[in-house]
Amino acid sequence: MPKQLTKQTIGVGVVGTGFIGPAHIEGLRRNGIQVVGLVESTLETAQIKAAELSIPRAYASYEALLADPEIDVVHLATPNVLHHPHAKAALLAGKHVICEKPLAMTAVESAELVKLAAETGKVNAINFNIRMYPMVQHARSLVQSGEIGDLFILQGSYLQDWLLFETDWNWRLEADQGGSLRAVGDIGSHWLDLMTFITGLRVEEVYADFKTYHKTRKKPGKPLETFTGKILQPSDYIDQPIATEDYATILLHYENGVRGVVTVAQVASGRKNRLFFEINGSKSSLAWDGERPNELWIGHRTAPNQVLLKDPSLLSPEARQVASYPGGHAEGFPDTFKQLSKKVYDYIFAGDFTKKPDFPTFADGHYEMVLCEAIEKSAKQRQWVKVE
Repeated sequence: MPKQLTKQTIGVGVVGTGFIGPAHIEGLRRNGIQVVGLVESTLETAQIKAAELSIPRAYASYEALLADPEIDVVHLATPNVLHHPHAKAALLAGKHVICEKPLAMTAVESAELVKLAAETGKVNAINFNIRMYPMVQHARSLVQSGEIGDLFILQGSYLQDWLLFETDWNWRLEADQGGSLRAVGDIGSHWLDLMTFITGLRVEEVYADFKTYHKTRKKPGKPLETFTGKILQPSDYIDQPIATEDYATILLHYENGVRGVVTVAQVASGRKNRLFFEINGSKSSLAWDGERPNELWIGHRTAPNQVLLKDPSLLSPEARQVASYPGGHAEGFPDTFKQLSKKVYDYIFAGDFTKKPDFPTFADGHYEMVLCEAIEKSAKQRQWVKVE
């Protein structure tokens, strides 16, 4: 008989503790869920990280973590190339899985994971955490309720500058580690997921334009963690050809004749992590800026425009569920991990896996893989490509 999973009995393992793994751990702890153990690239690294993060166990391998009967849930915060094999192994080992995006390297792989998750009956989630900002949830409520009217245009961008210089380096730049899409797959997927989440609309066809500004980058001779900003000497670098995109602009034809356009770049100086969207409808418009996440702009033709500040008393019931603090108390990026973890673990504790999840699942991750493959095909062929 399987054990009853509660906050007191559940065992969580985390794989990968670079930039995003600790964000998962913090989000779990803020929900009263403690991590049992972690895995890193080496046992020594795992032991160091376990000590830093006050986690009891450091496993010598991923297989050792999966073999531990006290582990019920696995969080995957590893390089993209490992997502599919690690998620597959976890499901086959009888573990629930929360995976970073992208779900896999190809849509064939992601489809296999969706099928396997259904067959094993395990809870599965993909970390499209941006959905969990209160003002994003409120925007969805306004769109779904018809307050904006018939949708006309979905527009926006996701801009960063952390890969602006040729000496900026990260494993995501290597196609065999991060995939053949980089800017689109890494951050553009968040924007694309948000538009489908908020509007309920799928993309029918795409036209994409890509550009790689740094055809060759300076790769450090030793690994660096994401966003550390460390400075090396010229002799420490190796010339590395780059095949993935620094920039993309994508035209999107959605269902019901809705039109969309998004620009994605990791070389936009001064933009640290700016996901911006604007939704224009027949009655009103909405706009949200991820660098000012506690504000939602609402635009009108025949009345003054509004800026709604995050205040649970003014938000929709769905948005209130992911707002933990009163009006005037800002909530940001770390809070989205807390809120996503809360939804996933409440679902696990409830135990009714026939109920539709209120969080992004492997099916959402697979849809983004299919969409991204169409975008990549369009950029290569320089023509409109239908999304299968």
